[in-house]
Amino acid sequence: MKTSSALATLAVILLSITTTFGRAPAGWTEDYAKAMKQAKAENKHVLLDFTGSDWCSWCIKLDHEIFDKASFKSFAKDNLVLVKVDFPESTPIAAKTKAQNEKLKGQFGITGFPTLFILDADGKQVWKGGYMAGGPDAFIKATAGVLKKKE
Repeated sequence: MKTSSALATLAVILLSITTTFGRAPAGWTEDYAKAMKQAKAENKHVLLDFTGSDWCSWCIKLDHEIFDKASFKSFAKDNLVLVKVDFPESTPIAAKTKAQNEKLKGQFGITGFPTLFILDADGKQVWKGGYMAGGPDAFIKATAGVLKKKE
């Protein structure tokens, strides 16, 4: 009886852990089409983050130094729809997401990580960049000019 109860508990724990793998962090989506629709509806820009979330040291540094900070999150909430386009090595992602990401990688000509794009609500590229030093304030300053709302 104790063994089956322990196994059931272990199964629940493992299921909860594995269902979180491959998911975008809070405030981000992995669904490009959904993000574009949301950007159009809310008159926002889209930030695409091409990343190797579990192996790319510069991607991890970008997340910790910029994307995880409250000032970036506040700025993004008001101006951006955030999309993680992830290419993990050991973290599983859904087959549909993997196929979408491969297509986007080709479409945007990605040759290295991290690579960032800001698109307007119509999908037109308005900015391209990568890791930058200086934290969220430097990132916001570098990108703020391209985020003028359509009137």
